[in-house]
Amino acid sequence: MSLWEIFQKGGPMMWPLLLTSIVASAVVIERIFFTLSERRKRDASIIERILSEVENGDIARAIEAGRQSEDFVARTLIYGLAHQEKSFASALLRAANLELKRFNQGIVILDTIITLAPLLGLLGTVTGMIHAFSLLGGSELGAPMAITGGIAEALIATAFGLGVAIIALVPFNFLNAKCEEARHEIEDAASYLELILIQQEK
Repeated sequence: MSLWEIFQKGGPMMWPLLLTSIVASAVVIERIFFTLSERRKRDASIIERILSEVENGDIARAIEAGRQSEDFVARTLIYGLAHQEKSFASALLRAANLELKRFNQGIVILDTIITLAPLLGLLGTVTGMIHAFSLLGGSELGAPMAITGGIAEALIATAFGLGVAIIALVPFNFLNAKCEEARHEIEDAASYLELILIQQEK
């Protein structure tokens, strides 16, 4: 039996499940490319130069050094330095939130699919079993294979739904870990920068 035949025997709930698997795949591919792109843009030397210029008391040169950088940590620090006269802490927080929002994109979709796919599979199984047991009152009573075959086919939807959720769970945890890693990198650099500025004020 081919994969397409198994899919057709899974019932009408297989189409929503197929849609969730396509959406999950698209999100995962896009997020992986985004993560790899952000890793390539990281530049520790720019961060060190920004902090060094701030330690030397030259805020303008620090901002100039990191203004053209594509490093998300550098962008956060530069935004905070450029708006420090109003509120340095608030500026850093806003910049960090904007950067982390980019890392969080798509994670909610994966989270929803991980929860939704097994439920759709279970719904397909329930409706399939209702149909199978409805045969008990008909002429198919003398043909138990029709009933047991119907139950087996109904379970395909649950198996497919669980498969989608399990496969989506791995990249979901990976992306969450990358988001937390980005958060720690921003917080570490921002805290160090804040310490430098506090030291200079004394």
